Amino acid sequence: HVQLVESGGGSAQAGGSLRLSCAASGVIWDRYCVGWFRQAAGKEREGVAAIDAYGTEYHAESVKGRFAASKDPSKNTLYLQMDDLKPEDTAMYYCAVDRSFCGLATMRAPNYRGHGTQVTVS
Repeated sequence: HVQLVESGGGSAQAGGSLRLSCAASGVIWDRYCVGWFRQAAGKEREGVAAIDAYGTEYHAESVKGRFAASKDPSKNTLYLQMDDLKPEDTAMYYCAVDRSFCGLATMRAPNYRGHGTQVTVS
């Protein structure tokens, strides 16, 4: 059974950085797709980043060059490093895991997700 717990959210000023962590249990790292999606108030979910079983990374155009997802199977942890934050990055961020084809669309409706962590940029 997969369980995901995010941490590291909070407030930041525009241009600042935050690092999100996701403690994961029950994940088969060399088989599952892992990543992040976000949802701002009144907006649709957006797949932010995904990493497939082989380590190939996918990032949304809106965050390319600013955000980087990574995973550390030895620590059962997924990360999202967010740099050069912008007010439009304000959203609830969710850790996501899926057993199927990996990509940003998959991350919008994953098999498993955490409870989320709020990121607010002003």
